[in-house]
Amino acid sequence: MTDVTGLPDVTDLTALPDVTALPDVTDLTALPDVTSPSGSAVLASDYFHSYSVVGLIAVIGVLFVAVAFGAGRLLRPVVPTPEKLLTYECGVDPVGEGWAHTQVRYYVYAFLYVIFAVDSIFLFPWATVFAAPGYGATTLVEMFIFLGFLAVGLLYAWKKGVLEWT
Repeated sequence: MTDVTGLPDVTDLTALPDVTALPDVTDLTALPDVTSPSGSAVLASDYFHSYSVVGLIAVIGVLFVAVAFGAGRLLRPVVPTPEKLLTYECGVDPVGEGWAHTQVRYYVYAFLYVIFAVDSIFLFPWATVFAAPGYGATTLVEMFIFLGFLAVGLLYAWKKGVLEWT
């Protein structure tokens, strides 16, 4: 007996299948052979085979680097002299302290460059969408709003004197 959804009525116990007719699960000879081509062991073997190829390539790469470094260590001449043990800095003898003060403005310019370089990446997808029919006016307004935010940020940095080199 079924209800409106087409599912059997769970209150009617006579509609349930007979559990005594199910096969005996303690008999292992009745189970399918998992080593057959249709078995899951073959599928797992194919699955792990692809990872073993990647692992083998990684091991070969690590061995290649280790052999290259080992060969360099064995073949290089080792003649330590006092001049070779000195700190070398672009051909100039190091004088003074090892600590040097770096100007913050270099980082500000680098940061501004990164901001505008990343923002310029957004112009390429915009150009492709702008060329599509039906998106012209909407994408043009959105891009001018985006460029307006960039211009406001640049004007703010200029007004604060961040872009002054001296």
